[in-house]
Amino acid sequence: MKIEARGLCKRFTRIKNSSDKKSGRREEFLAVDHVDLDTAEGEIVGVLGPNGAGKTTLLRMLGKLMSPSEGTVRLFDDEGKSIEDPIKIKSMIGYLSENTRLYGRFSTRELLHTIAEIHGISREEEEERVERISGVLGMGDFIDNRIERLSTGQTQRANIARCLIHSPGIYIFDEPTLGLDIISSEAIVSFMKSERDRGASVLYSTHYMEEAQYLCDRVVMIYQGRVIADAPTDRLMADTGTDNLRESFRALIAGRDGEHDA
Repeated sequence: MKIEARGLCKRFTRIKNSSDKKSGRREEFLAVDHVDLDTAEGEIVGVLGPNGAGKTTLLRMLGKLMSPSEGTVRLFDDEGKSIEDPIKIKSMIGYLSENTRLYGRFSTRELLHTIAEIHGISREEEEERVERISGVLGMGDFIDNRIERLSTGQTQRANIARCLIHSPGIYIFDEPTLGLDIISSEAIVSFMKSERDRGASVLYSTHYMEEAQYLCDRVVMIYQGRVIADAPTDRLMADTGTDNLRESFRALIAGRDGEHDA
């Protein structure tokens, strides 16, 4: 399964003089500015950029959670056929955002069974999937505890398990390891790699450049709503004459700002 986006734009309105909301003049701006992006099966694509670059808005449009002002997003099944049915599209995607909230009175096990039932998974298959996911994400010690009593890392793993239970072909993860401890982060990164090896298509947004360099096959760098680079990680570093993605990003930003100054 894969995603194809063409000419994506998203316009918002803001107050130009933010110090005075009553007298400030309103203006439109492009949070995402004519972005083309493709994913492929068995590939992890990193979506990188500074705060306010448009990453989350882009991911929401790609996940069909937000309508674009311009452009198109199409999803394709394993046979290359375009999927139009909204219900089927939702079943194809596992979406995780940094502000996703879970019902605290449920245990993780109860949450997973509920999500499985929503997706029409049989009870027998539910049990098998829950046990397998618990093992993959190391949730055995807390899967029956209420979510409201879990640590930040445990809650994030429960959240990722929610995305996995229906075996989607596409993952869209927005800052999945933000603020997590090393053990929780490693569990999530290992899971992403295993899903890639299974043939899933993964969009992975992170502020941690070292994590992206280790995990991602290809990187899409966004700055001021526009894609400024889209290449395999090793080629991107070679093209910028750097040995890590952090320095590559700095080089690309410096070059772009230099063009504007000129």
